[in-house]
Amino acid sequence: MSRKNYVFTSESVSEGHPDKVCDRISDSILDAFIAEQPEARVACETFATTNRVIIGGEVGLSDKSRLGEMLGKVEEITRDCIRDIGYEQDKFHWNDVKITNLLHEQSAHIAQGVDAAEGKDEGAGDQGIMFGYATSETEALMPAPILYAHAVLRRLAEARKSGAEPDLGPDAKSQVSLRYEDGKPVEVTSIVLSTQHAHEHQTSADIREIVEPYIREVLPAEWITARTEWWINPTGTFVIGGPDGDAGLTGRKIIVDTYGGAAPHGGGAFSGKDPTKVDRSAAYAARYLAKNIVAAGLAERCTLQLSYAIGIAHPLSIYVDTDGTCAVPDAEIERAVGQVMDLTPRGIRKHLGLNRPIYARTAAYGHFGRDPEPDGGFSWERTDLTEALKKAL
Repeated sequence: MSRKNYVFTSESVSEGHPDKVCDRISDSILDAFIAEQPEARVACETFATTNRVIIGGEVGLSDKSRLGEMLGKVEEITRDCIRDIGYEQDKFHWNDVKITNLLHEQSAHIAQGVDAAEGKDEGAGDQGIMFGYATSETEALMPAPILYAHAVLRRLAEARKSGAEPDLGPDAKSQVSLRYEDGKPVEVTSIVLSTQHAHEHQTSADIREIVEPYIREVLPAEWITARTEWWINPTGTFVIGGPDGDAGLTGRKIIVDTYGGAAPHGGGAFSGKDPTKVDRSAAYAARYLAKNIVAAGLAERCTLQLSYAIGIAHPLSIYVDTDGTCAVPDAEIERAVGQVMDLTPRGIRKHLGLNRPIYARTAAYGHFGRDPEPDGGFSWERTDLTEALKKAL
């Protein structure tokens, strides 16, 4: 029996966090290659530190004559990302940072496992296990702690970038602890926020005065009580931020990217990977399926696992766990899942429309719990599979 009364905590980080700067650069490079060729191959990693960004990995285009021109655009893409995030610090400025581009052509040995050939369907880009999760505790069918930790930072970023709060800097982290009663969130027990700011003389109290109205704006009012603990910039001064304050790396915030620790994670990161990499596409498919299972009323919670082998098209296993909340046996839902969606890498990409430049927007504030967008962004958040699932059971 699942616990019904407990406190659970999740954290988020802003688009200006060093790791998220790197995720944004990697995904923006991916978008540029997919815009050039929808089935481009990209595995792009970024490292950022004081006055320095280093980009490496593998890329591939069917028209190899275009590869050099695309690689020549990487520096401009990188500077545009840093400028949009808002970094104009002495030791990390979009115009002055030194950029080293070490991207090279994709390994032929990897390509041969992934590419379709006569008598062989396109295979997975790597082995691995991917998890999807959904819960009825919020309208977005996401765990509340991570959903609201993201919402706090998105709202502060909007205020900063609009010019309403010029004293806020790009780098920030949030943490929200929620008390659950009978399995439902009812109270914020603590709010933690550390945000970069403009002046060393500003105190924690000064920063709280700036950010508290925005935090209250996004959190349900009835959840903030006299018992709620506020920890705003608890260490004091936070003027030096971003990669100048701490080095960043692509793919280091995988729990922030997914479910805030409320569900398992297979271990693979998303950013900088094209959708032939099942680390990304199958994780999106697993979220899509889990969300549709909950949206269809088949369960209150659903964890769904997919597993793959490199070069093999079909998943090796499909596992569903509804934590005792299902209206039908989990095994029947597993069978239905395999019927309603083609879970080969190509099938996933086609069903969700993943061969589009839609990835830079996923690099901060979570890959899940967002609204589907008209151009195909966040297509895995649709709930258009509910009737098919019901019919398959």
